Amino acid sequence: MTSIDFSTTYLGLQLKNPLVASASPLPKRLDLARRLEDAGASAIVMHSLFEEQIAHDSIELDHFLHRGTDVFSEALSYFPDLEHYNMGPEPYLDHLSAVKQALSIPVIGSLNGVSRGGWTEYAHRIEQAGADALELNIYYLPTDPNLSSAELEEEYVQLVRDVRATVKIPIALKLSPFFTSIPNMAKRFVEAGANGLVLFNRFYQPDFDLELLEVVPNLELSTSHEVRLPLRWIAILYGRIPADFALTSGVHTAIDVLKAMMAGASVAMMTSALLQHGIGRLTAILDDLQEWMIEHEYASIGLMKGSMSQRAVAEPAAFERANYMKALSSFDRYLPAQAF
Repeated sequence: MTSIDFSTTYLGLQLKNPLVASASPLPKRLDLARRLEDAGASAIVMHSLFEEQIAHDSIELDHFLHRGTDVFSEALSYFPDLEHYNMGPEPYLDHLSAVKQALSIPVIGSLNGVSRGGWTEYAHRIEQAGADALELNIYYLPTDPNLSSAELEEEYVQLVRDVRATVKIPIALKLSPFFTSIPNMAKRFVEAGANGLVLFNRFYQPDFDLELLEVVPNLELSTSHEVRLPLRWIAILYGRIPADFALTSGVHTAIDVLKAMMAGASVAMMTSALLQHGIGRLTAILDDLQEWMIEHEYASIGLMKGSMSQRAVAEPAAFERANYMKALSSFDRYLPAQAF
């Protein structure tokens, strides 16, 4: 059988393939972390240590924490018993160390929050626990009309600078798509010390229970349709921003992985597919990936990387507004033969 080179490099880490298990509850159990490796994951991102938990550990938080009670992407008020999802800071560090010792693949730590207080200390402690890299999952929902976008963006950038000054391991930044200028923010984050960008975070929006008149948490797993947003932005940023890109949100099939690589991603991250279909889904995707690459005569992942980025395609305007009217005109085929 033809030998396919699935290897890729992400955050300076040599990976056997581009399939990475993104942050989820799965690595909370050591046996499941081992199963992720056995099924073919080339690296795993640990479940997040949340800023709320650091706050519970009496770590000082900066003024942003006090601008509102529901400011975080997975805010404490939406997950009131957060300890059931995650561990406290000390058990988290101990567990990360145990996972690292048990696996031969890279293990990436994860911090979820926004304020600088306590983050640098725990970034350093995650590094000491043995993490090969660190993913910073930052998101702040501004509710104060007096807080400008420039102020908030500078806080983000300063956070990256502070963490970069504290740790030597590579840093990836898991971003929201809700920036006015994603290319500019990507550039600033990399200049501040980020080695990679993870596009994009999925935020679990609350819903209303009209019978109880309560705000309730609402978790919906991703679908392959969601891959198009990060696909577009990675294709635009590839070759312009000197960073590794990880595509997350909507990776469910080998085709999704192939699209991610052709856009310019170094890895494709997944959680929803594993929760829906089981950890064995990783093996199935790798098998499908090999079959497709043999059929289409690709000997390696490296040969396809960035081949469908904005700089490489014949019609780069397809990524921009120039293609907007063309896309809208495609609705015409749905019109009935006769007038309404």
